[in-house]
Amino acid sequence: MKYPSLPPSPASLWARLHVIFIVLPVLLLSACTSAPTVPAPPASVFGDSLFQPSTVQLTEEQIFALTPAMRAYTTAVMRERRGKEIRRALFDALYRRDQLQLEYDSAMTRTAAQAFEARQGNCLSLVIMTAALAQELNIPVVFQSVPVEDSWSRSGDIYFNSGHVNLKLGRIMRDAPGSYDPEQYTVIDFQPPPEGRVKDGIAIGRRTVVAMFMNNRAAEALARGQLDDAYWWARNAVLADPNLLYAYNTLAVVYRRHGDLAYAETTLRYALAREPRNAMALSNLAQVVENLGRHDEAAQLKARLAQLQPDPPFRYFQLGQQAMAAGDWQRARAMFERELRRDSTYHEFHFWLAAANYQLGDRTAAERHMRLAMDASTTRRDHELYAAKLDRLRATATPTRPH
Repeated sequence: MKYPSLPPSPASLWARLHVIFIVLPVLLLSACTSAPTVPAPPASVFGDSLFQPSTVQLTEEQIFALTPAMRAYTTAVMRERRGKEIRRALFDALYRRDQLQLEYDSAMTRTAAQAFEARQGNCLSLVIMTAALAQELNIPVVFQSVPVEDSWSRSGDIYFNSGHVNLKLGRIMRDAPGSYDPEQYTVIDFQPPPEGRVKDGIAIGRRTVVAMFMNNRAAEALARGQLDDAYWWARNAVLADPNLLYAYNTLAVVYRRHGDLAYAETTLRYALAREPRNAMALSNLAQVVENLGRHDEAAQLKARLAQLQPDPPFRYFQLGQQAMAAGDWQRARAMFERELRRDSTYHEFHFWLAAANYQLGDRTAAERHMRLAMDASTTRRDHELYAAKLDRLRATATPTRPH
């Protein structure tokens, strides 16, 4: 799940690399939280007349819809269950490598049908696909937002904060047809924590999952520069679940990118009125206010933000990029290593550290971190990119160490 954000100020880029989700002017996207029920959003946060109609929007039914191939799959699961409880049969079919052979891929958020056909998706896509299959088999489903440490990524000058979801499959009670045992659930998680221990999460409703899907699609359209589609996705996410505060943040980033700063400010202030300590919304508001020329007010907002977030995401990464641009390889390496201590799982940090080590003549470290970048990549495209760079790195001679 994705939440866009605009970072403090873009750093000079030493190289260009395709990555997944985030907006530098601080656009934060998120998709794994629920909040108390609130009224429908005010009309003031919507600027429909500013955008062209979108032809790619989907309904809840379309997001979860099954194809004939999916129905054939559930029929096969029923036929081949061999006395297993049905949820166990589905669990085994999903996880067996000779069955679907699912792959994690964060390139796009897919519908149930798209994830099934591609045999891949991000955590949200695979959860939606599994829920659609389970519900076809009359298995009760509980969606969960799973608390995880902040995970950041970027696409160009957009930064994204990602959350995580999984789901539970319930057990039908034999002695009470049509009812389910609330204590007996099997967790399905396509991206479990590194230690392998599946975590319990916060139960969320289907409408929240739909809003998360739409918010992700908004972030992806935003990263591609498709602002009309991004607006309608974000707008529909807000309407699907007005509790999903980061959807307002996404909507505000769309407005900012579109040049509609007044709408961006209104939307962010509405979100902050509900959650005053929301660092993403506060960061984006500071930049919007600065863009509007109210520099003193922007400085005050940034001071508040610094108290909430004294060590902002990507800070050392940007300092490392600046050092690379200046040819200061030692400082660049130190900054990338410092960023990796905060998040050792983000592929681009490893890539840039590999580049710094290469410039310093440490070919062994350069190869190691390029391999780690490849292993940490979350899309097939990035994996292939790093694999090609690793092959070229291995084929080149060690450079002369700069003095």
